[in-house]
Amino acid sequence: MTKKEFRHYLSAPFVVQEDLEAVSNALASGWVAPVGPHLLAFEQSVANFVGTEHAVALSSGTAAIHLGLLAMGVQPGDVILTSTLTFAATAFPARYVGARILLADVDSDWNLDVECVSRAIDFAKRKLKPIRVVIPVDLYGRCADYQNLMPLFNDAGITVLEDAAEALGAKSEGTQAGAFGDVGVFSFNGNKIITSSGGGMLLTNDGEIASHVRKMSTQARERVHWYEHREVGYNYRLSNILAALGNSQFDRLDSIVEAKRRIRSLYAQNLAGLEGVRIKDSDNQNTNAWLSIMILDESQRAGLRDHVYTDLHDLGYECRFIWKPLHEQPTFKDCSAFLNGNAAAAFERGLCLPSSVGMSEEDVEQVCNSIIQTVTRF
Repeated sequence: MTKKEFRHYLSAPFVVQEDLEAVSNALASGWVAPVGPHLLAFEQSVANFVGTEHAVALSSGTAAIHLGLLAMGVQPGDVILTSTLTFAATAFPARYVGARILLADVDSDWNLDVECVSRAIDFAKRKLKPIRVVIPVDLYGRCADYQNLMPLFNDAGITVLEDAAEALGAKSEGTQAGAFGDVGVFSFNGNKIITSSGGGMLLTNDGEIASHVRKMSTQARERVHWYEHREVGYNYRLSNILAALGNSQFDRLDSIVEAKRRIRSLYAQNLAGLEGVRIKDSDNQNTNAWLSIMILDESQRAGLRDHVYTDLHDLGYECRFIWKPLHEQPTFKDCSAFLNGNAAAAFERGLCLPSSVGMSEEDVEQVCNSIIQTVTRF
């Protein structure tokens, strides 16, 4: 089946001449092997921006979560808590390390709900063993409620691995996404706020964790003249060439976030008069507006979201459903879940709209006109 070509994709990479020159210069420098000056510069730039002492660039955000869990000492049978409303890659690494996964529902902002987290912590203490690590998710570029969550985690002695894969450039109470946990993780996949084609990064203030992750990401080779391995390693290091692209993109992070927010604001303005429809976080300048999200309220008939999705695809604009909750995914059906209904409602009522930086005001208007036509006739 041929892949559908869209006029505008959900979140296409925004590549400019400077990016092409950065990659070309990296190739010309001779630093084609994984580690090189562009990789180190990329790590330093992101660490300085977020405010952490260490950053390790890796092949993906998933790899960063995996190595983060290993560096934290997670063992088979340990209990890990995460949000049910997230991409499966948040939880897959817990499977890699043999951990038991608990799922908690979300609040009205779609990030971990304090009450559900409290229930999960109590359940683990009574029925299993204390939660070893929690992986809060900064979903769609909005930081979780760390002001209320961190006291819970601290009181329970839970280590925090912040999944900020979608949230580079977001902040809360003046702190950048990626800096709230013992470890933070970003993704630089092709559709993220900036890209290194594929790639991710682990951030931490713990030098031992950073050093261990660097070692494990390059096949866990010991510091001797021959190839010696005392633990299992992984081929997870980001290449110097891809880091050159990522660093060039990172130099434009502020303007990319501004463009994303402009698109979200245009959606909100154009759909302001449409009853039962709103744009999530439309006036929140602490989010990075990675994706503009339309939410239908309960007054709208079931199935309307699917019609909007189909009509936009037919028009040539890619959109996507909200993440299907993990507790509804077959591969996580064995996980205990602490629910309040918010994640399920988000999946039923939310739609990610085309949010590529290259979209014009006319493009956004055309998307909105299609939505208006679909809603009013349904």
